[in-house]
Amino acid sequence: MNSATPVSQRAGRQNAIDALNLRFLRDHPLDAAHELERHAPSAVALALTRLPPETLRPVWEHLTPVTGDALLHALPGDTAAGVLREIEPGRAAGSLLRMDEATRERHLAAVGPQTADDLRRFMTYPADSAGGLMDAHVAALRADTTAGQALERLRAAHARGFRSIFLVDDDQRPHATVDIQELALGDPDRQLGEMSRPIAASVSAIDPRDSIVELLEEQHLDELPVLDVHRRLIGVVRARDVVRAAREASSADLQLMVGVSKDERALSPVHFAVRKRLLWMNINLATAFLAASVVGLFESTIAQFTALAVLLPVVAGQSGNAGAQALAVTMRGLALREIGVRQWPRVLMKELGVGAINGVAIAATTAAGVYLWSGSQGLAIVIAIAMVLSMTIACLAGAMVPILLTRAGQDPAQSSSILLTTVTDVAGFMSFLGIATLLSGLLIS
Repeated sequence: MNSATPVSQRAGRQNAIDALNLRFLRDHPLDAAHELERHAPSAVALALTRLPPETLRPVWEHLTPVTGDALLHALPGDTAAGVLREIEPGRAAGSLLRMDEATRERHLAAVGPQTADDLRRFMTYPADSAGGLMDAHVAALRADTTAGQALERLRAAHARGFRSIFLVDDDQRPHATVDIQELALGDPDRQLGEMSRPIAASVSAIDPRDSIVELLEEQHLDELPVLDVHRRLIGVVRARDVVRAAREASSADLQLMVGVSKDERALSPVHFAVRKRLLWMNINLATAFLAASVVGLFESTIAQFTALAVLLPVVAGQSGNAGAQALAVTMRGLALREIGVRQWPRVLMKELGVGAINGVAIAATTAAGVYLWSGSQGLAIVIAIAMVLSMTIACLAGAMVPILLTRAGQDPAQSSSILLTTVTDVAGFMSFLGIATLLSGLLIS
């Protein structure tokens, strides 16, 4: 389809959507989003069904939640599933949370098990966090929307039970609110920006309950908008829900006092703590033997060139640090819902680049130091090559381990460090000693 071919030929609707062609969507996603919001979802949905879902991703990032929800409701099931697979997981999860349970499960079944698992993780937050306490059913529109248009869009999105509407900018970040009563009773031609008041405060989805309570009391508020890692609106937490959660937590604390718990505490019984820790200590021991066995494979090389034993911890240590950095960034991204399991190729490509560039930089410094220490050009070359390889592998592993554990339904915080240590030790030992064996001719003075 080219820029001169309209997406929809529907009689009476052509002028409304004839700008929606592939080139317009790709080159001007923000303008396309504004165009989509001006027309009835049913008319736009017909046009969108003729486009590949991947084309809609940049446009969807600029749609207000009300419009996005209405379009998902109007799209055929297979098209909606394609959109949910393509768009940013946080946006997809937000739309799903605002649906009724039956519709949500139908969409999750249509997107496939891997995407569904990823989206479910984005929809799940710790119970005592803002994300766990929030109500995802919020309405967000643009400031230049009129009151009449706002009411039409809320009806099209089947929106119910709102106290206020949030006004968002082109990046879907909220900056003001409009009371729903003022909207209903106001002039239909008046813009929402003229009725709005600034947002007094907001919270992150992972902010703890205590912080929310403190902010509600300080600002004398009944509710707070909840924002994701990109500062986009994903829900609202209300004072009454926080109070109810605090009461439930108090009951749970009473149970913890008598030992009714699945998690170890500072004063948990010794046998409980041993049972929780011993398995992972044995796993760590097994991985340590694995790393030691790699060194054993090159025993003759180490015996011939004793300087390798001195430098071995340098390679393993640097690869361990590189992997730990990648692990920390990836786990933070998963915890903050900044990335999803589906985005592993992008995460790995980024860490591949970081590992390779940092590896080259560190290798140059290391090679210079080794040459000054040993006077061996061959040893400097060997450790430089090993440093690049081991740090690149370590960065890839640091990103991949928590993603794989999350995909398998395991807590990455519990075992990522053990698995990563194994990978970085094996990669460091194998690369350094293996290259030293292959290039042993360079080490002979």
